[in-house]
Amino acid sequence: MTSPKTRLRRAGPDDVDAMSVVGTATFLESYAGVIDGGALVRHCAEKQSRVAYAAALSDPQQALWLAELDPGRAPVGYLHMAPPHLPIEIKPGDIEIKRIYVLATLQRQGLGRVLLNAAAQYAREQKACRMLLGVYKKNETALAFYDRVGFERVGERSFDVGGAVYSDWVLAKRL
Repeated sequence: MTSPKTRLRRAGPDDVDAMSVVGTATFLESYAGVIDGGALVRHCAEKQSRVAYAAALSDPQQALWLAELDPGRAPVGYLHMAPPHLPIEIKPGDIEIKRIYVLATLQRQGLGRVLLNAAAQYAREQKACRMLLGVYKKNETALAFYDRVGFERVGERSFDVGGAVYSDWVLAKRL
């Protein structure tokens, strides 16, 4: 628990609606006005859909957590871990943080660190040695956060957002 108002729990099959809502909200909030609007809508319709989250939640190689605000358990953030699919040398013991997002109104209150700690704990349980993630090169706020918590740049990738291609840094943190 991060504070009396938020809690973090492992997501399950009944959480597809909440995951889709918070996924869409946080992605839109993060990138509206930064990347192409049509591509943003297409990306959210495909990658933040109920179907996409149902598939992820049913895959035993993936793990998702939901951050909720009490009272009422409104979804306000989430974490998605999976085997790495990045254009760098993948080493035994690598694991990828596919997504880690918190609504802007709750950022800088410790919830991001709580999600990152959950990622590290899960990674260690999976016997991982290194966490990887991709971050949009122009997302200075996220890059500063990951720098503060010990991630280093280890590569680059192109990332398709609804048919528009953007450049990401690939970051790594040893456990």
